[in-house]
Amino acid sequence: MKSCFLMMGFCLAASAKLFSQTVIDTTYITTYYQQKVTLFNLLPNTKKEIIFLGDSITDIGEWEEIWGNKAVKNRGISSDNTFGVLARIHEITEAKPAKVFIMIGINDIAKNTPDSIIISNYKKIITNIKMASPSTKIMVQSILPTNNNFTAFKNHQNKTEHILFVNAALQKYCAENKIVYVDLYNGFIDGENKLDKKYTNDGLHVNGYGYIKWKEILMERNLMK
Repeated sequence: MKSCFLMMGFCLAASAKLFSQTVIDTTYITTYYQQKVTLFNLLPNTKKEIIFLGDSITDIGEWEEIWGNKAVKNRGISSDNTFGVLARIHEITEAKPAKVFIMIGINDIAKNTPDSIIISNYKKIITNIKMASPSTKIMVQSILPTNNNFTAFKNHQNKTEHILFVNAALQKYCAENKIVYVDLYNGFIDGENKLDKKYTNDGLHVNGYGYIKWKEILMERNLMK
């Protein structure tokens, strides 16, 4: 019996050591990231900005035209992740925006960043916004589903378990801290719990119908008033 406990202890210690040696990819800087960030830093701040913050899924959206509102600003950067958003959050908060709609994390998941790290970074992003711009209303939007029937973006596919875990953790955190959580995920899935084909042409990003669906969900929640 004693030898069993010793063996179990050895296995646990070995597992802990292996986990501690796991390399987490924290990189986020690309030439495109630098191009966008330098531009964002030079653009003038305006009053009562409504910011959409995220990665390529946000970046692709023509948010000002979607809403017919010049106060709406696009702060999405293709390939960005939670580390990249943290690094540039000061540009968001210095404008003291009226609202920030955040959706980030799928690129972290694609790089196998541990769920706990993604959630921790998300909390840091929110904390930074609250501290630097207390009057800003924060809207946390769920990570969208993907569709593995498409062959592009293979690293982003078959990660549904992680997407659902992060979304559930964010929803819980928002409920505990009186932050608005927006469930986009369930509005975009088909009968197989995948990103509906009518909203995508590559299994990851959304098309025009997807952006209109996104708008409809936010309108249903009266979040753009």
